[in-house]
Amino acid sequence: MTDAPNRLINPKPQPEDRLDQAMRPKSLSELIGQERVKENLQILIAAARQRLEPLDHVLFYGPPGLGKTTLAHILANEMGVNIKITAGPAIERPGDLAAILTNLRAGDILFIDEVHRLGRAIEEVLYPAMEDFALDIVIGKGPSARSIRLKLPRFTVIGATTRLALVTAPLRARFGAVYRLDFYDLDAMRLIVSRGARVLGVQADSDGIDEIARRGRGTPRVALRLLRRVRDFAEVRADGAITREIAREALELLDVDLLGLDDLDRRVLRAVIEKYNGGPVGLNTIAASISEEPDTIMDVVEPYLLQLGFLERSPQGRLATRLAYDHLQAAYPKDNQVRLF
Repeated sequence: MTDAPNRLINPKPQPEDRLDQAMRPKSLSELIGQERVKENLQILIAAARQRLEPLDHVLFYGPPGLGKTTLAHILANEMGVNIKITAGPAIERPGDLAAILTNLRAGDILFIDEVHRLGRAIEEVLYPAMEDFALDIVIGKGPSARSIRLKLPRFTVIGATTRLALVTAPLRARFGAVYRLDFYDLDAMRLIVSRGARVLGVQADSDGIDEIARRGRGTPRVALRLLRRVRDFAEVRADGAITREIAREALELLDVDLLGLDDLDRRVLRAVIEKYNGGPVGLNTIAASISEEPDTIMDVVEPYLLQLGFLERSPQGRLATRLAYDHLQAAYPKDNQVRLF
């Protein structure tokens, strides 16, 4: 059991991870966007500092790539405490979680990514740890078994999930602060890409930054990934500087269109429009028709298409809107003018 923390938390960083860390803000003052969440977190931090207590348990939810992990690191930096990182699928046995919890120190933050994927037996260990800062251990088996309770130092659990509905009600109730992260507006995306270019040491004019920001899907992770690929293109095919023309050529080569839709997004829309006459069609059917996982479509593709108004959800399934037809330059069927749900 003593090896469990080494296996399950804080894996050895890779070069790409170190680059990502450098591009992440370190404090709330450096964080761009998410103003309402930032204001609430500032109050949460100030109150905890005044009372000389650890932060209350925090749950962040929303589409991937919006900064849930970054916010966890920021909270640790703002509180001046250590952060231990793990993920729901990595904790397979109650003993794994027990090993992690007993290695925490007072005030530490335990960040659990994909918290909705914790097993039920794992959650049963986590409940008293979050609520009473205690760990219940059963020693022995059968009639001679007995339970002992170990006291834990006061610590903070920060959970992150893309699927809030899959977080069980008892676990969700133990988080004192729950915040939703939304897609970023274009002004925030421009600032994020501009900051990323400075960190990478890339020369980029305002038009080149704007082109990347517009195709970043309102998601910092996507925009910064595109920035790195445009940088590569600029270094190989041009003089290394990112202009609008260079950014446009690079993004077209990556099959990222003017709204940030990539090949997978368009395949989903075309499947709904061309194979199923615009819908309604079930998620599993869409996934099977394009050989993708339903979770990938639900977590990665759907949120942005819904945000753009290209997809609708109904009790019968997903439907493509007229905006989706127009974007793909497909003829809108006359019998879709009126839809009965």
